[in-house]
Amino acid sequence: MSSDLPENMLPREKSQGALPEIIPIIPVMDVALFPKMQLPLMVAQAELVQLVDEAVAGDRVVGVLATRKKGAGNVNNPEDMHGAGTAALIMKMAKGGPDKAQMLVQGLARFRVLGFVEGKPFLQARIEPLRDILVRDTETEALVANLLRVYAQLVEIAPYLPSELVEWVKGLDDPGTLADVVASTIQSTLEEKQSILEEADVKKRLEKVFRVASHQLEVLELGKKIQSQVKEGMDKKQREYFLREQIRAMKEELGETEDGNVVEMDGYRKKIESQNLPEEARREAERELDRLSRMHPSSSEYSVATTYLDWLTSLPWNANTEDNLDTRLALKILDEDHFGLEKPKRRIVETLAVKKLNPQGKAPILCFAGPPGTGKTSLGRSIARAMGRKFVRISLGGVRDEAEIRGHRRTYVGALPGRIIQGIRRCGTNNPVFMLDEIDKVGADFRGDPAAALLEVLDPEQNNSFTDHYLDVPFDLSRVMFITTANVLETIPPALRDRMEVLELPGYTQEEKIKIAKRYLIPRQRQENGLSTSQITVTEGALRLLITGYTREAGLRNLEREIGTVCRGAARKIVDGECQKVTAGPKDLSKYLGPVRFQHGEMDRCSVPGVVMGLAWTPVGGDLLFVEATAMRGGKGLILTGQLGDVMKESAQAALSFIRSNLEHLGLDPAFFDGKDLHVHVPAGAIPKDGPSAGVTMLTAITSLAANVPVKEGLAMTGEITLRGKVLPVGGVKDKVLAAYRAGVRELILPKWNAKDIEEIPSAVRSGITFHFVDQMEDVLRIALPGRAKKKGK
Repeated sequence: MSSDLPENMLPREKSQGALPEIIPIIPVMDVALFPKMQLPLMVAQAELVQLVDEAVAGDRVVGVLATRKKGAGNVNNPEDMHGAGTAALIMKMAKGGPDKAQMLVQGLARFRVLGFVEGKPFLQARIEPLRDILVRDTETEALVANLLRVYAQLVEIAPYLPSELVEWVKGLDDPGTLADVVASTIQSTLEEKQSILEEADVKKRLEKVFRVASHQLEVLELGKKIQSQVKEGMDKKQREYFLREQIRAMKEELGETEDGNVVEMDGYRKKIESQNLPEEARREAERELDRLSRMHPSSSEYSVATTYLDWLTSLPWNANTEDNLDTRLALKILDEDHFGLEKPKRRIVETLAVKKLNPQGKAPILCFAGPPGTGKTSLGRSIARAMGRKFVRISLGGVRDEAEIRGHRRTYVGALPGRIIQGIRRCGTNNPVFMLDEIDKVGADFRGDPAAALLEVLDPEQNNSFTDHYLDVPFDLSRVMFITTANVLETIPPALRDRMEVLELPGYTQEEKIKIAKRYLIPRQRQENGLSTSQITVTEGALRLLITGYTREAGLRNLEREIGTVCRGAARKIVDGECQKVTAGPKDLSKYLGPVRFQHGEMDRCSVPGVVMGLAWTPVGGDLLFVEATAMRGGKGLILTGQLGDVMKESAQAALSFIRSNLEHLGLDPAFFDGKDLHVHVPAGAIPKDGPSAGVTMLTAITSLAANVPVKEGLAMTGEITLRGKVLPVGGVKDKVLAAYRAGVRELILPKWNAKDIEEIPSAVRSGITFHFVDQMEDVLRIALPGRAKKKGK
């Protein structure tokens, strides 16, 4: 742009906006011409050179119109043109060849395109002048003042604007011309300039120019600030470098060598560089190292800083083990270590298959739930071996402090990271199999809730940036395969349970226990007690008696403990010289373990009326639950004993109400309850009991007593009842069925809605039990009290 505006060079009628009706169009890209502004142009197309020649031969007026199209192409396409432009006067023109011309044009006035006219090889447009709409009022004056102020600041900062521009624009009386001058001199996009060019309302044009100028001023001020900060940082580093070099030179002159502090700093610096830490961790390590370099070794903060750097530089930020993705080999390893447990094994093999197809997939969060001794913890170790990963285990039983998970902040004396980060550092890889044992036994107190801290750890969407309070920088746990174990799920907070995929590990059947004992337990106890294969043999009959007579559990811990006792007794005999080899049969167990603890005659207790065998669920697996009923002289009262909970008491009351309201329909003596108290007792009174699943058992016991008919031999039952005699579904069916099978029960009554749960029970157990699925109490009584029908017939 020229610094002088030669207004006197313009023809008077042109400067006042008298434009021809049809005007030739010169398309331009990436520039915008404003009225009274000058712009050098160059054309290199034959048709445009012809346009310039005809214009120079005539009134020298052309239309400058910006095109939306980027790059070279057809310049005669009207669809690519904006709808408004500037009429310009060709001030100077020089040709550089037949197809090339250079010129200097000056804007005359805005125009709006009404339509394009054909007939020439170049574009022509029918136009109308776009005249300024100006209202001189206080708002216009304020807009002009604001724009002048911002423009003055912009000229002061911008290196491409001469300082004389400020005084020159202040002398402009026309607000529209002021807006055009400012818009043409500041840097902005073509879209912004075109929007200003098309605006006829001077106030709106001033507002648009003010916004663009303010934005440009902010950009330049920010750039100046960044440049200043960079320069200051460089000056500071150069200054520190020169000072350190001077200190080193002075020490050399004095004959002093580098002390241990300097050597330690260099060691940390090398660790930081070699570890390839993430950006945030590296920045924090360098900041702490900078603090450490300014401390004296005797300072109390010195050891705190060194401990923090030790932790930060020793974590496996990028170290990992390569997964074994051979699904067949992994399944073989799992089968070697554990018998059964098909569902967890299948889930692990599926995880490996998915990992092979999608290496970037997120690791699953598994929860092994089941009674004690079913192999949950050892299965986690076996999974790590099958996948070729390191194994880390921490026990959460009794943990009540949130800092156990997230660590302590460094403001505390003796602060350390939480057990998650400690486990990761101990194993040395960032993708181990990490077992959180006994997650159902996590507590909470005034120090926080560890379960809440585990929400982030066990969420695949969040644990890629787990922040330990001690480290205070994110650590990626997304590659870690977390496995949790629990005996019960009810004590786990719902939000935490929702983040885990629960795999239930039910108790083992007697046949499974025998196979596991032969394959794993006996060889392990034989080795631990220093015996060889030729020195001790435990017969299968002895194993069956150990399982049924000395242990009654869903898992295997007590069984292994009793096998260990037998091995120790055999070791003593061999050491004392009594024999060279011990064969432990069923008759020999009493010598090592004492008399049999559990008898099979329990089912005989149901041979009298009023006694029924039910099924119960406990945290350690299923169990048998006997219900006894008797009647005595009294006033129609109901006595309930056996440490029963409120729900169980309500089940007994509902059972009695159903029977008394249906005496005749059930074929019972209507006068049976007259002048009598009814007493319902559940043995094992020292153990609290609760739940609705004993409703069927209680109703059957009372009916058996009232009909004076014993319950069918070898039959057990479970189910909730309603006052209308409906049988509702219950939970823990799998554990209850396994407990019944272990106790020798071979006939069960279950709610009809629980039929789907039978599919999860091992086929060997299903085939050995007769199931009756019912939804009415009449069906229960028909099956459980077959003698009642005969009695009614008589």
